[in-house]
Amino acid sequence: MIALAGLLILAGCGQGGDGADNAAGERLETASIAAGLVADPAAAPLDGVWSRDSDRMCISPTGSGDGSARRIGVTLDYGEGQGCVASGTLRRSGPELKVAFGQCRFAARFDGDSIQFPASLPAACTTLCTGRATLSALIVERVSASLAEARTLRSPGGKALCVD
Repeated sequence: MIALAGLLILAGCGQGGDGADNAAGERLETASIAAGLVADPAAAPLDGVWSRDSDRMCISPTGSGDGSARRIGVTLDYGEGQGCVASGTLRRSGPELKVAFGQCRFAARFDGDSIQFPASLPAACTTLCTGRATLSALIVERVSASLAEARTLRSPGGKALCVD
């Protein structure tokens, strides 16, 4: 009898959550943000320099006067012809960041501490990279909130990536 009870408990552990679990998680996150226990990603500023290892990203306001539009630039340099350089625009929609590097368009994720690119990107994004490098699954954390520093990030060729 005890063995049967143990098997029933283990069988229930492998089942996926349902919509009620997701709703409960969202309510918990909302309450945590309201209580100040968790930073609200929607309110956290994006401008500045972001980095992980040799991957660099800058975000700065555009000169257009549109407060929601941002310039974004990314440089990855793995040496010996392996790297990526991209610059374009970014628009925030909650935790989702709509990134446009020309024809390379996708939604990145911002959790308040880091920015994550999706693991699968449109084919147009491959033109931004050389060798075996890719922008797929890029993750960076904030290094600085300084706009002056963000505007100094340059491609290996010297082009400023976050300046209009």
